[in-house]
Amino acid sequence: MAFDGIAIANLVYELKEKLPNARIYKIAQPESDELILTLKSSLGQHRLLISASASLPLIYLTENNKPSPMTAPNFCMLLRKHLSNGRITSITQPGLERIINFEIEHLNELGDLCKKYLIVEIMGKHSNIIFCDDNNNIIDSIKHVSAHMSSVREVLPGRDYFIPQTQDKFNPLETSWESFKPAIGSKPVSLAKALYTSYTGISPAAAEEICYRASLDSSTPANVLGENELLHLYHIFSNLIEDIKNNRFQPTIVYKDEEPIEFSSIELTHFEGMQLRSYSSISQVLETFYATKNTLTRIRQKSYDLRHVVQLALERSIKKYDLQLKQLKDTQKRDKYKVYGELLNTYGYNLEEGAKELEALNYYTNEMIKIPLDETLSAKENAKKYFDKYNKLKRTFEALSSLTQETKDEINHLESISTALDIALTEDDLVQLKEELMDYGYMKRKGSNKKQQKIKSKPFHYLSSDGYHIYVGKNNFQNEELTFKFATGNDWWFHAKGIPGSHVILKANGEEIPDKTFEEAGRLAAYYSKGRGTDKIEIDYVEKKHIKKPSGAKPGFVVYYTNYSLLIDSNITGIEQISD
Repeated sequence: MAFDGIAIANLVYELKEKLPNARIYKIAQPESDELILTLKSSLGQHRLLISASASLPLIYLTENNKPSPMTAPNFCMLLRKHLSNGRITSITQPGLERIINFEIEHLNELGDLCKKYLIVEIMGKHSNIIFCDDNNNIIDSIKHVSAHMSSVREVLPGRDYFIPQTQDKFNPLETSWESFKPAIGSKPVSLAKALYTSYTGISPAAAEEICYRASLDSSTPANVLGENELLHLYHIFSNLIEDIKNNRFQPTIVYKDEEPIEFSSIELTHFEGMQLRSYSSISQVLETFYATKNTLTRIRQKSYDLRHVVQLALERSIKKYDLQLKQLKDTQKRDKYKVYGELLNTYGYNLEEGAKELEALNYYTNEMIKIPLDETLSAKENAKKYFDKYNKLKRTFEALSSLTQETKDEINHLESISTALDIALTEDDLVQLKEELMDYGYMKRKGSNKKQQKIKSKPFHYLSSDGYHIYVGKNNFQNEELTFKFATGNDWWFHAKGIPGSHVILKANGEEIPDKTFEEAGRLAAYYSKGRGTDKIEIDYVEKKHIKKPSGAKPGFVVYYTNYSLLIDSNITGIEQISD
């Protein structure tokens, strides 16, 4: 992820803005490698979360708190002893390193004013929180690093603190054309890799963005670029660095199908076909990004059992449907047996005994046909035999026609649940889907209560660019509720044609709807369907008053006989979502 030097620079700028002369009010250590500082400044109270987790190092402002252990760890007690009620006098970042230095003034036990430094290093598995005195001596750290663990630098009480120079990288804030040209132009690696391996604080995502803005292929070997191309790249790079120096940041998250893919403090325009969402602060970006990531991971784990149930039921139903279609195909010859019987009754009076076939004129087609016979039976008995076959196949056809439709409806129902699982974003969304699976016998209900959990899940709510409200069902129960209880007669109903998907309701308010709003509602219907991601999807739309529900149909199943259609993509970028 792009928690690079640019994001750190954005965070330092934000902390300076929001924490002027802040005092340290509380210090907590909820995890072995995590701190929460409660800070008070003239702008109010803030919480700063700092995590040195090897898998997920973080630092951002948050309104949320976390429970702490009853007995504070030693590092937390040490910080409380030295820094409680201390004042943060400066927050700095060396170069574009992934490091934040907090300079803190406090009174020692004798009442003298002292300075200490809390240094936060966000460096992947090497992340740490280090507490130093004003002579750069390490007092302690949240993670101790001995010589056995690292040959580069020891992080232990009493050792000198320094930034390890593990790679030959330049400071991008001090770059020039004279240093840029040999640094990039001499490397036989891809252009993007040359950028992020030559300069501190530049992530692969930022390097890709720089190449994209320069209209250069990021996979091109850097050492094959001409001087003009390198000079153009340098100007793009310099413009970005100038934005950083002047604190012109654009905190952004890149989404693909509601899943956060990447974040940055610069606009990532090279992610084509994905949604870019801007935020007011980098702290908001970090908290939103990782909270959403964690939620989606948890939802996928919890939905695994439901997906397994749906998949097994689907496989059984599809096998049953294929067998029924094959049996149904076998009944297509029933009418031939009926004709054989009728022709035998018509022409069989002069049939010779022991004949193996009868050649006769088929008066339905005016063609001669040959009818196979059982030579041991008479013409009348052969006719009866064919009529019996016809009647048996006719009964089979009638029974199978009904059963096949039932099986097809069951497949459609299960596919709609599978599609709903794909768009489930919260545990509350899964509750309704589990309820539906239990209602229809795909899962056993535990306990005696029919409704064991209160359902809190609500439909998606969007606002069109023209100010019209659009609602999207997350599952069949919500589709049913939206279409038949929430929507009124002149509201518009949208659905992807012939494939599982959400019911989309456009509230008309008795007004004539602009074409752009129709298109946006159509895009939502395409996006929340099984066809999401395809170039064009056909969408049916009709006024709600023309939608009917067949008697006994499963939830979400409707019929309509008059409708409009549109072909549209499933890109919903720019359609405002409202959090109800």
